[in-house]
Order: sequence, then C-alpha cells, then structure tokens
Amino acid sequence: MATFLYRLGRLAFRRRWYVALVWAAVLAAVGLGALKAPGAADEGFSMPGIESQKAFDLMEERFPGATADSATARVVFVAPGGEKVTAADNKKAVEEAVAELGDGSQVAAAVDPFQAKAVSRDGTTAYATVTYKVASNDLTDASRSHLEKALDDARDSGLTVEAGGSAMDDGGGAGGAAEVIGMAIAAVVLLVTFGSLAAAGLPLLTAVVGVGVSMATILVLAEALGLSTTTGTLAMMLGLAVGIDYALFVVSRYREERAKGRTPQEAAGLAAGTAGSAVVFAGLTVVIALAGLSVVGIPMLTKMGLAAAGAVVVAVFIALTLVPAVLGFWPNAVLSRRARRKGRIEESAAGNGGTRWARFVLRRPIPVLLLGVVGLGALAVPMTQLQLGMPGDEAKATSTTERRAYDALADAFGPGFNGPLTVVVDAKGDNDAKGAVTTVSEEIAGTEGVVSVSPARFNEAGDTAVFSVVPSTAPTDEKTKDLVTTIRDERPATEAATGATFEVTGTTAMNIDIADKVQAALVPYLIVVVGLAVVLLLVVFRSLLVPLKAAAGFLLSVLASLGAVVVVFQQGHGAELLGVEQTGPIMSLMPIFLVGIVFGLAMDYEVFLVSRMREAYVHGESATQAVTSGFRHSARVVVAAALIMIAVFAGFIGESDSMIKMIGFGLATAVLLDAFVVRMAIVPAVLALLGDKAWWLPKWLDRILPRVDVEGEALGRGSEAPDPAPADLEVART
Repeated sequence: MATFLYRLGRLAFRRRWYVALVWAAVLAAVGLGALKAPGAADEGFSMPGIESQKAFDLMEERFPGATADSATARVVFVAPGGEKVTAADNKKAVEEAVAELGDGSQVAAAVDPFQAKAVSRDGTTAYATVTYKVASNDLTDASRSHLEKALDDARDSGLTVEAGGSAMDDGGGAGGAAEVIGMAIAAVVLLVTFGSLAAAGLPLLTAVVGVGVSMATILVLAEALGLSTTTGTLAMMLGLAVGIDYALFVVSRYREERAKGRTPQEAAGLAAGTAGSAVVFAGLTVVIALAGLSVVGIPMLTKMGLAAAGAVVVAVFIALTLVPAVLGFWPNAVLSRRARRKGRIEESAAGNGGTRWARFVLRRPIPVLLLGVVGLGALAVPMTQLQLGMPGDEAKATSTTERRAYDALADAFGPGFNGPLTVVVDAKGDNDAKGAVTTVSEEIAGTEGVVSVSPARFNEAGDTAVFSVVPSTAPTDEKTKDLVTTIRDERPATEAATGATFEVTGTTAMNIDIADKVQAALVPYLIVVVGLAVVLLLVVFRSLLVPLKAAAGFLLSVLASLGAVVVVFQQGHGAELLGVEQTGPIMSLMPIFLVGIVFGLAMDYEVFLVSRMREAYVHGESATQAVTSGFRHSARVVVAAALIMIAVFAGFIGESDSMIKMIGFGLATAVLLDAFVVRMAIVPAVLALLGDKAWWLPKWLDRILPRVDVEGEALGRGSEAPDPAPADLEVART
C-alpha cells in the first residue's frame, strides 16, 4: 500500500492541474445537482421493534388522516395575580386569541379551552391546543409568524401567554456560529503548529472542499435514498474535523521529508506513502465505527452514520490527492517563515517537546500508568448511575417560552400533565368493543401513580380506541418509567378478561422504550466495532498487544467521558458554568454517539502516533528508542489535531439547546481524555513496560495476516535515493 500511495502522491504532485480540475469539476457537478434536487422531506423519527412504535403504526392504520407527526402548539394562558381566566374580560381575550390562532392557512384546528374543559381547578390557567395539517419541519415562515403574532396580541390583554409543542421548533440546531468558532480556533492552532499561513490554510481549504462535496452529494441523493434533513449534520461535523486532521498529517510529513533533503515531488510522494497509509487505516476505523451504528436498529441513526462515513471517505481521498496537488502549486509556501527567510530547512537532532515528554514517561512508566488509569477510573464511576431519556422543554432555558409554558402547566395541572401516556386499544373482532375499552380504561385508572384518564376516542369502524393517561410524576421521573412498566406487566390479565389488546405509547413512553433499546444495543455495538477495529489494527501494526491496548484505552476514556457527562448534566455539578439550567436524564442516543464518534477519532490518534513508533522499530531502533522517535515526529501534530477536534466540538457547548450542549461537552471531553491521557501518557507507559513484547505476533498469525506496509518499509528498500536538495534551500542539521 505504501508503494501505491507513494506513486499516487507523486502523480498528484506532477499532474496537479488535472487533479485540481477534477476536484473542481466534482464539486461543481454535485453542487449544481444539489441546487436542482428537490428538498429532502423529514420522514420523522421511528424505531422498529418497540411497543411505542407499533402503537403509532396502528394509530396511523386505524385513524387514517390523523397523522401522528402533525405539528402542534399548546398555548398556555395564565391570568394576572388574583384573577381567574374565567373572568369575563380574560375569557374574552382567550377566545379571541384562539379564534386568531385558528385562522392560519396550515392550521387544522384550534380547540377552545372552555369548551374542552382545559382549565385548571383553581381557574387561574387554561390551555388551547392548536393542530396543524403538516409536520413541524413543513411549517412555513408565514405560519410561524402568525403564531407569534397571535401570542403577542393575547399578551397585550394583560394575560401571561406562553407556548410549547413541536410547532415552536424552528428546525434550528447547531448552526454556523459553532462551526465558525471551531474553524477560527483550528486556524490559530495550525498557524502556531506550522508557523506558516499557507500551511495553516491548506488543511482548512481542502477540508472545506471535502465537506462541500459530501454535503452536496447528500442533498443530491436525499430523495432517492430517503435521507432526512438532519442526516447531514453528523457528516458535516466529522467531515470538517477529520478533513483538517488528515490534511494536517500529510502536510506535516511533507515538511519533515523536505527537512531530510527531498525535492518537493519526492517529499509529496513519501508523505502520501507513509502518512497517507496511516490516513487510510485511520479513516477505515472511523468508517467502521460510523457504519456500525446500523447495529442499533434506528433507521435515522443508520443513515446519519452511513452519510458521515461517506464524508470521511471523501476526506481520505482529498488528503491523498488534492493535498499533494496543492503542495505542487506552492511547494515552499507551507514551510515555516524561518526556513523561507534563511533559505534553508532546519531539522533539529536535539528533539522537541514530544521527545522530552516521551523520555519523562519512559523514566517513570508505572507512576504515569497508575495515575492515568486511576484518574480515568475515578471519572468513570458516576457512569454507573447513568439514566437515559430524552430531555424535553423542561431542560430548556427559562428565557424560552417553551420552558415557561412547561412550568405553568406543571404548576396548574401537575408534573405529569406535560408527559401523558397514550393507550391504543385494539378491539377488532370483539363483540362489545366499547365495553372492552371501558374495562381497560378503568383498570388503568385504578393503577397507583395515575392521576386521570381521558374519555376514549373511537375510530370510524368502532374497533379501535385511544385515550390519554396522566401520571402523577414528571415525564423524566423514574417513577413514570415504573408506571409504564407496571401497566404493561398487568396487561395480560386485563386482555384475558376483555378479549381486546392494548399498547402504551406517546412521547413519554416512546422515550422510555428508546432508552431501553439503546441501552440493550450498546454492548453488541461495542463488540462489533471494537472487534473489527482490533482486527484492522492487527493488520496495521502486526502486533497482538498493541491493538488490545488501544481498545482498552478507548473503553477507559469513553467511560470516563460518560461519567463526566453524568456529573454535569445529570447530577448538576458545575452545570451553571455551562449554562445548563435544568438537570435530568442523559439523552438516550448520547452513549451511542459518544462511542461511535470518539472511537473513530481515538483510533486516528492511535494510528498516527503508534505507526511512527512501528516505523522506527521496523527500521532498526530499539523498542524504547522507537517510542521516543514516534513522539518526536508525531506528538506535536497529534496534539494540534486533538486541539482542533476539541475546539470544533466545544463550540457547540455555547448553543442554547441542552442536548447540543451535552453532545458538544461529551465529545470534547472524550477527545481531551483520550488524546492527552490515554494516547499521550498511558500508551507510552504501557509500551515502555512491554518493551519488545509490544511488537510480538505469533508466527501462525503472522503468516495469515496480509502485509500492508503502513510504516513504508518498502519505500526505504526499493524507492529511489533521496533527491538532492533544491538549490534555493539547503539542509542544515543542528
């Protein structure tokens, strides 16, 4: 592989105009295709195989036209202090507001709270439910503006008016601000690392091209493959991060080869053959981790993972072709300012900060190892108290109308009112469908923890009914989960007595089912992803212990980062520093996201750092010297890559949405711990203790495994001798 990539790098350097034009043509073609492609429809969130989803599917089948994903808004009216909403003036203001809310072109219905008996017992609060004809993502700006205007007009009457529901979600998420902050910090890190504007700008430029190609391709294929509008979020985040990192490693190796006296073309070829080989296998580990998301069984997550994997593949091709081509246009521009000013390239034999750190660890491997393992272990302990769920409006800032509406409803109607359960009764084939539904309703109403049960609503055929159950506890409370479990456990006896079947669904039950399924899928996902990656690293490093050590280190760092997330977002320690106003359960998909994304990135650092150690060891250095050599050549670049990743992810902590905060904090923490504690401390300490045994491989396994030559051993034997240094740059070894 090293020889093939070496030739590819030289070819891209020599035929730079063709390579640049090909990538420009690809970007233009997919860009034009994206502009002409129809907008991707949001297919909604679904999770086959859970009871809540089966109940939703049954509702759509038996209640045609009443789509479960239609946008809704729940508008809450609170009377001024000491007054009632039923007072004449207040009642008139509420009725006028409901009439105005119902005038929207996309509104299906706006229910008057006085007719629906949606008034609190003390008469201070009422709510109106507005149902739309379309899903939240399909609401027009005019409909959203109409809703806001109706709320403002009602507030002018003196009432406190707040609104929640899916119609209040404008579809926004982590937006441009986070990416801009991440790009700015990445530029500063690259500038400090390379000391050259061109060297700092090249990875940013090629990463943007890669992300542009990936995102445009996703838009082109959206309709054909059923991709939703949210599919590209992960692809953009990871495409940008790995695109910068992969180009960073190739450019760094190019500069190193120039310092050895290589001509620009030869240096580009060797950079592609050595660092490019590491890029290929690092990219494969990321692709494995992302494609492995399909194990979870969530269609949306599978599509997001595959789309992001595609973006990573594009980033790998960019690093292997476009980066050498751009180096061909400006071969000396990426060198440091000092090298260009002095007319020579300096290569220090005394070492650098990476060398000094490696020597420090090699002298004290046991204390460093114990400190790293114990520290990460202590951080991982809170993970044992992990509670999964889906934070809702209660987790939003108190400055938002959704949070204020949630609090007002909880105060007036009880904490469980914001998360009612929906029970779907299938009485098809039952001679007394209404009697069966009544029995089911009465049995559930008598369950401890149930506050009230609404009247049942039948379909036109009269064989299916739906009613709501209001728990006494909040949607994210563990007692609510226990209530759902109790209702389902007592179901067989009720169904045997009535002959009808029923299922529990609704947003609250759906979140509970999702959390349970994700938790059950986490271990199989870890086994699949880590197992495949260990096999891949066996091929790369031709060592039995190094891949096992890499996997163990990753598990330690990801558990520690999950523990940190629990400490802040569930237990509330330091939450105010991040602007988290309400603690609660951890987002159900957080562990899967963390494992999938961080595993791929962690293996990036493992491959780039340890491949240089393997390269030095293969070329004759002792095991201890190889560790030092690996750090001398790779530590600074790995640190820069990790800082860029941390900057990109940490930028999302500033977002107002609590779930985006959680994702940003979790990913940034995981990269910080894995790069600086595991890869920079635990890895060299373990390799120092193992010595030559670290590179041991059973002979029978050595014969079976294919040889891929990531360390470029074939280049050292068979490639041409180093070209003489260019006339304008002489090599000085200091």
